[in-house]
Amino acid sequence: MRKIFLILAALLVIALTGCGGGKAGEAAGKAKAPQVIRYNVCTEPETLDPAKSTGQPEGTILTNMFEGLVRYGPHNEIKPGIAREWNISPDGLVYTFKLREAKWSNGDPVTAKDFVYSWLRALDPQNAYEYAYQLFYVKGAEEYNSGKGRPEDVAVRAVDDLTLEVTLKAPAPQFLGLTAFPVLFPVNPGVDRETRDWPKVMEKYVVNGPFKPVKWDHNQKIELVKNEKYWDAQGVKLEKLEIYLIDNIDTGYNMYKAGQLDFQEEVPTQEMARLKAANEVKIFPDASVYFYRFNVTKKPFNDPRVRRAFAMAINRGEIVEKVAQAGQVPAYAFVPYGIPDADGKDFRQNAGNQFFEEDVAEAKRLLAEAGYPEGKGFPRVSILTNAHAGHQKVAQAIQQMWKQNLGVEVGITVQDWKVYLDSQDNLNYDICRSGWSPDYLDPMTFIDMFVTNGGNNDTGWSDKEYDALVARANFTGGQKARMEAMHQAESILMKEMPVMPIYFYTNPNLIKDNVKGVVIPPFAVYADFKNAYVE
Repeated sequence: MRKIFLILAALLVIALTGCGGGKAGEAAGKAKAPQVIRYNVCTEPETLDPAKSTGQPEGTILTNMFEGLVRYGPHNEIKPGIAREWNISPDGLVYTFKLREAKWSNGDPVTAKDFVYSWLRALDPQNAYEYAYQLFYVKGAEEYNSGKGRPEDVAVRAVDDLTLEVTLKAPAPQFLGLTAFPVLFPVNPGVDRETRDWPKVMEKYVVNGPFKPVKWDHNQKIELVKNEKYWDAQGVKLEKLEIYLIDNIDTGYNMYKAGQLDFQEEVPTQEMARLKAANEVKIFPDASVYFYRFNVTKKPFNDPRVRRAFAMAINRGEIVEKVAQAGQVPAYAFVPYGIPDADGKDFRQNAGNQFFEEDVAEAKRLLAEAGYPEGKGFPRVSILTNAHAGHQKVAQAIQQMWKQNLGVEVGITVQDWKVYLDSQDNLNYDICRSGWSPDYLDPMTFIDMFVTNGGNNDTGWSDKEYDALVARANFTGGQKARMEAMHQAESILMKEMPVMPIYFYTNPNLIKDNVKGVVIPPFAVYADFKNAYVE
């Protein structure tokens, strides 16, 4: 989880020391270096079930093992994945995907029926997958997931083994790109029927993407090897991808310096200034937002005046310059830069980055109006964060600002990644550190999170007008009307403040100079190694 103004969320191929084009491929083919990359994703994944996953670390691992109907290319273009081609009806409702002849890693053919099975599995109300709502564009999907409809009424069907037909309930221009997202990945039906614990057992784990897992040492490392059954196996240059799960960023950094890691996604904040000065850190664009959630289901954060007071009483510029130090942009809105609007311009630039201001005097007034003059009588609350040094330092800085500016005492609770996600999902927190990257390049991936009872809402907040605007955006085919509805929805979100934006990310990485061809997307995943190699 992790902005750069002038780049419109473009995927960047790492092209260190000037490699590119056909010559890069020739160099890779002649390379004598072992084709192994050691990469630290910086945490133990919560799950390796595509339909169940919600975090970026999980999405990164899964994207390198699975492939959906489409896959994003190095310049943010949608490219064929398991679907070799597709047709969209003139009314924008019916998508017909022609699949290529592909195989699972166990040799089974990948068929249209596998996608039908997998999407219904993701929607099954008994599974209660948080990201099921990403399939609600499909006719009948939301009804089935809510328990009010039947699986056979979900409008996804296998016309034949290599033809998948999907009917949407309203035109949704973002749907095609969404089929590259993990919750829409296929899983092997035979394996899933045989044993539902396959995502935990590498010996039973079957994939259809560039790499397959052979070993999972929990909290240490996941070993992936080239999947020889992958349809484009000849284009995969790496023989092995070692994904380290070391959540102590300093430990990972020391391993990187010692030559034990080739690539670490996170950079120690205390080293950032020196590494930037020495040009030893690569900073990529990232259309993501760093923010805090408020639990609005209990006092004191059930009062929007308290939430706004807290949001107005911190110095984002100081956090960015003295703590984060990677060129992040202070955020006074929720949707980041890098997401296109209806006119082709930037959604954030069109609306501006100024829904509220930092104003300590006004924050104090709001807090007093809510019954806590100078912070007196304010209950003890805590910031929940996962075990990551950078997040803890941001929390410590904000903790001091709230104490100095509002007179309130705020604690900090640190939990391991899986426990932290569980606490967030179950509203077992007061304030929660969060980040969000777009699942596809459309503002809706940020806006629809906060609908009433949304799978990723995790604040307890509900607003009927907001819900209506999201529904209007989802059921309106015209891009101008869609975007207008989402601009209005964001305005309500920032007025009510169930979430407090802090900054728009950049993505700093530590990458050895001989690692080539990795795609660093500004959304959804950290790194795609399909075309990576070692020079």
